[in-house]
Amino acid sequence: MINNFDLFLKIWIGFGVLTFAYLIISKIRTPYGRHSSNQWGFMVNNKWAWFWMEFPALVVMPIFSIIGPNELNLFSILLVSIWFIHYFNRVIIFPLRIKTKGKKMPISIAFSAFFFNIFNGFFNGYYVGYIMNEKSIFDINVFIGLIVFIIGMSINISSDNKLISLRKNSGGYKIPKGGVFNFISCPNYFGEIIEWIGFSIIALSLPALSFTLWTCFNLIPRALNHHEWYKESFNNYPVKRKAVIPFVL
Repeated sequence: MINNFDLFLKIWIGFGVLTFAYLIISKIRTPYGRHSSNQWGFMVNNKWAWFWMEFPALVVMPIFSIIGPNELNLFSILLVSIWFIHYFNRVIIFPLRIKTKGKKMPISIAFSAFFFNIFNGFFNGYYVGYIMNEKSIFDINVFIGLIVFIIGMSINISSDNKLISLRKNSGGYKIPKGGVFNFISCPNYFGEIIEWIGFSIIALSLPALSFTLWTCFNLIPRALNHHEWYKESFNNYPVKRKAVIPFVL
């Protein structure tokens, strides 16, 4: 397995590139959230689907990191802790906070995310637990990456808070304003991309890079869809606002 690990990972990244190309070219709107549609098959409760499709990410990476022959050290504990903090928020806290009463998503979408998170968690956890050489927690890349990760997570959470607050008194969608929303339609996605860039800077590993790339492959097309939806839904939507990268995209 160790001998073929890099090959499997490169195939995984290649599959991500093809997925990204398909989503960009087809402009397909993945049917959950505001784009939810029953045309993709059997529908399930939005909150429970969110929990189960993200749950493997919460547990698979830490488990493989811990059960592997590599001894846990400050560096590997930092990687596992960063991963766990992010996904504890996404798996446990976020579904409890979102105001999506009565909303559903296709079970096919939940299953695809479920299996993605198994593979992604495996690649990163197996690397930490079985392959990674011991690294120092005091290297400059760790310091820089940790700052980048914290900045990204703060953008992600504050943007989620803004979106949740907009729906507190109304079931309908509104134009979000303030903070990074003044520059892009999806700062929550932008923040998550920044998070995993920070993680990659800390880890300096191909599995971490693959996750950063997959995050972009998934969230950039999603953000472009959201941006187009906002422009279609609101005549007064800010013209200069970009989709996911301020001033660029």
